[in-house]
Amino acid sequence: MRKFNIRKVLDGLTAGSSSASQQQQPQQHPSGNREPEIQETLQSEHFQLCKTVRHGFPYQPSALAFDPVQKILAVGTQTGALRLFGRPGVECYCQHDSGAAVIQLQFLINEGALVSALADDTLHLWNLRQKRPAILHSLKFCRERVTFCHLPFQSKWLYVGTERGNIHIVNVESFTLSGYVIMWNKAIELSSKSHPGPVVHISDNPMDEGKLLIGFESGTVVLWDLKSKKADYRYTYDEAIHSVAWHHEGKQFICSHSDGTLTIWNVRSPAKPVQTITPHGKQLKDGKKPEPCKPILKVEFKTTRSGEPFIILSGGLSYDTVGRRPCLTVMHGKSTAVLEMDYSIVDFLTLCETPYPNDFQEPYAVVVLLEKDLVLIDLAQNGYPIFENPYPLSIHESPVTCCEYFADCPVDLIPALYSVGARQKRQGYSKKEWPINGGNWGLGAQSYPEIIITGHADGSVKFWDASAITLQVLYKLKTAKVFEKSRSKDDKPNTDIVDEDPYAIQIISWCPESRMLCIAGVSAHVIIYRFSKQEVITEVIPMLEVRLLYEINDVESPEGEQAPPLPTPVGGTNPQPVPPQSHPSTSSSSSDGLRDNVPCLKVKNSPLKQSPGYQTELVIQLVWVGGEPPQQITSLAVNSSYGLVVFGNCNGIAMVDYLQKSVLLNLGTVELYGSNDPYRREPRSPRKSRQPSGAGLCDISEGTVVPEDRCKSPTSDVKDNSFSRSRSSSVTSIDKETREAISALHFCETFTRKADSSPSPCLWVGTTLGTVLVIALNLPPGGEQRLLQPVMVSPSGTILRLKGAILRMAFLDTTGCLVPPAYESWREHNVAEEKDEKEKSKKRRPVSVSPSSSQEISENQYAVLCSEKQAKVISLPTQNCAYKQNITETSFVLRGDVVALNNSICLACFCANGHIMTFSLPSLRPLLDVYYLPLTNMRIARTFCFTNNGQALYLVSPTEIQRLTYSQETCENLQEMLGELFTPVETPEAPNRGFFKGLFGGGAQSLDREELFGESSSGKASRSLAQHIPGPGGIEGVKGAASGVVGELARARLALDERGQKLGDLEERTAAMLSSADSFSKHAHEMMLKYKDKKWYQF
Repeated sequence: MRKFNIRKVLDGLTAGSSSASQQQQPQQHPSGNREPEIQETLQSEHFQLCKTVRHGFPYQPSALAFDPVQKILAVGTQTGALRLFGRPGVECYCQHDSGAAVIQLQFLINEGALVSALADDTLHLWNLRQKRPAILHSLKFCRERVTFCHLPFQSKWLYVGTERGNIHIVNVESFTLSGYVIMWNKAIELSSKSHPGPVVHISDNPMDEGKLLIGFESGTVVLWDLKSKKADYRYTYDEAIHSVAWHHEGKQFICSHSDGTLTIWNVRSPAKPVQTITPHGKQLKDGKKPEPCKPILKVEFKTTRSGEPFIILSGGLSYDTVGRRPCLTVMHGKSTAVLEMDYSIVDFLTLCETPYPNDFQEPYAVVVLLEKDLVLIDLAQNGYPIFENPYPLSIHESPVTCCEYFADCPVDLIPALYSVGARQKRQGYSKKEWPINGGNWGLGAQSYPEIIITGHADGSVKFWDASAITLQVLYKLKTAKVFEKSRSKDDKPNTDIVDEDPYAIQIISWCPESRMLCIAGVSAHVIIYRFSKQEVITEVIPMLEVRLLYEINDVESPEGEQAPPLPTPVGGTNPQPVPPQSHPSTSSSSSDGLRDNVPCLKVKNSPLKQSPGYQTELVIQLVWVGGEPPQQITSLAVNSSYGLVVFGNCNGIAMVDYLQKSVLLNLGTVELYGSNDPYRREPRSPRKSRQPSGAGLCDISEGTVVPEDRCKSPTSDVKDNSFSRSRSSSVTSIDKETREAISALHFCETFTRKADSSPSPCLWVGTTLGTVLVIALNLPPGGEQRLLQPVMVSPSGTILRLKGAILRMAFLDTTGCLVPPAYESWREHNVAEEKDEKEKSKKRRPVSVSPSSSQEISENQYAVLCSEKQAKVISLPTQNCAYKQNITETSFVLRGDVVALNNSICLACFCANGHIMTFSLPSLRPLLDVYYLPLTNMRIARTFCFTNNGQALYLVSPTEIQRLTYSQETCENLQEMLGELFTPVETPEAPNRGFFKGLFGGGAQSLDREELFGESSSGKASRSLAQHIPGPGGIEGVKGAASGVVGELARARLALDERGQKLGDLEERTAAMLSSADSFSKHAHEMMLKYKDKKWYQF
């Protein structure tokens, strides 16, 4: 329960009463200082939380389906998710409430509907004619397990096979069971002594809908005559069946078996197969059967008008191919192509020109659903090249370890990144257009650029264009290429602090305006990058090594410690001198034999070719100290205007001038306090806290989560990799016993001390113990002087305190507007400057966008400080606490960001208990508090981030990004922005039967299924067999999804769509009649009240 004090209640009342006039009353301070009035425009009604889109590869896929007319692909997963893909940019995510695995998907081709079968024996009918698909009906089987479903093209009767070997028939319009059942004991021969096993296949003969082919797992196949209700033929083979496929003429079918064989059968010759093929078996000379192979899990038999049929299969490799990758085999005439895949095959489908099973199929592509990828193979081109995948499915190419989100970036950024990324495209793809091209794009109302940056376990950094709820990769940077790769296990240096993924990215600091990028990696390394459109060859990679040491010695008070005036002998009075180096250090052990002064990774000493894009400016590495490995970096900040980068860990803080390539500051955390240290600390030798060489994690606390402490890979709950060694998986708050780490860093131009009359450049440092310290920066003038004179750095003595680790700091001017850190606008560095330009650059002072620098001295600023537990707004230069808000008592904040929304700003927080909250600034009034999701894993904690315009995201699974909005305006416009999955398309004409076939028979035979399966002839099904559950879908589903004019438009458009829709007609009509009766009675009542007391002539 949150504690309220009387002052807060009064604040709340003031804020509440003033909301009408949008004017906040000034607050009276104990000291009597009056805060200037700041008009706050954000109110609670500006906020609403909803999920927008999910990007990435469907995690743990389990089923696949394709609508050949609508050209829509559906993927089901083991967690009950459903992903639908149309043309690039048209994607949709739905979720079955039960969370049970999807075992099969069946489109109602060109009807705008889909049937899903789940592992909990439920069937669901999805309406895809609305932007957010919804379930129209569900059917729960109570006594039997569902194993296979089949829905013939243009039929409303769905065949459902079960584990007991029976087949039930479901009417997809009403989602009710027919009384017609095919019992297993009727289907197999009476003389058979054993149960045939579950149903693994059902399909009707392409030329005769009255004949149903049923495959049982044990190896028995039955051709069932639906009219006479008896088996025409039975085909037996002594190997288990995995799948069955028809030749389009309906005279032959093919089966795939568990011993790696394919059997081809003539329908009228049940005694033995016409042909037995072992695609990957070694043929033995003396006519013996080939050696058994692995099971062929699926086979498809597709015919072409002008040539041999295609037989396409997955699995079936011989057992001696140990370590061979999973394969898809394409047999076409005499040629057999074996296509190796990167991951195991979940399912595949052949895409054909016609939806009619009784026509030449004319296959043109194969879509292969892999465990972690989706591959589309072009069957029409020689060598079967793959299509270039336009969907953003490569988020997890290497596991994501951190991400950042930037909305409202400079407009020239996306084109700049796209142009350098376009050169990275691979060659050798199919020249054809991507064939899955159904649906239509939404109307993008949001026009501002958005960029998502993902850091990965292999050291790569990807930039994504995320504008208008789409996602497209722009550019990929490989940070590992500046380091030497160890070629073999023995060659591997034992200085590594992690067993695997030594280049994994932990923190990304990016300045969109100057395009400066800085990353911190798991091996205690920091790399600074500049953006350039020119290719350069770097002869020697500039590098620095830094000794950050945690050891309390009898050092003099570090108050006076600052960098000496000369840049070369850095750290004259510092206890840890750091020589700047441009070559790797050679001393590898100290006098007592302990590893000392060596970094974890070795920087390449050969020239490095750097392509256009991000190019290495400087590599900084922390080194081993007396046998103690460097601790991982917990916070990082870069400033292009000052030319500085700063980073910290649980040992201390280091600041580097990346223009002069020198270390300016290198202090233990304790030394930052000087004599003002409020804690009593025990001296400790680093050797006592020695970590095992696989840990490499700073022991800030067991399981503390601070956003910059991205030590543990967010993927580790799936794969136990080295990030997670020294960390508990639970998210618990700060443990006070452990070392104090640097948790937040912020460069700004503000008042460093109480006595200051004007703002000046400084660095604000936040620690895990809730302390905020200020370091003053004295920068030399711009131009050449900036490269010649040293930057002076000194702790200011200013100390502020909050409860819990500091997460975020920001600054507001006297009107309550955000003061962003100073930056220098991007310009090309690799081009020789003209004389005039040189003169200009000499005079150029770093661009400071801080409005405060030109303001009068009397005007003040506000510092916004957010910790795990509370937020404070501090008035500067007085350092009085103007506003304070305890965000949470029982939990703690994982991520806090100061963001712009509706031409104003607010503080957005995500709590470990799953709450998302926003607070007004500067008064910290609560504006939104929604219980969004219970925190299920560390991945969400590490990747959750807010950005401007009410956008946020997190990694919902190892392969998927979930985006959400907390802006009411975006929620309202979302319906318009989403793409349409269903578009009205004419169904292709049925194949012509031909004159002679029509005259003498032999063409496709149709069947009146209604007559056979309807209630009048087959009676009602047993009520206890399955339970019908009406879904929330249809027009009702839209009512919740949208409101206002947009909703009305959507409903109107949907009503037009629904006109031609037969699905659930009766139920919808009943519902519509009920609602119209309901609205009529309301209107009648209103009319009666309105005119109750009026005379007839007053009407």
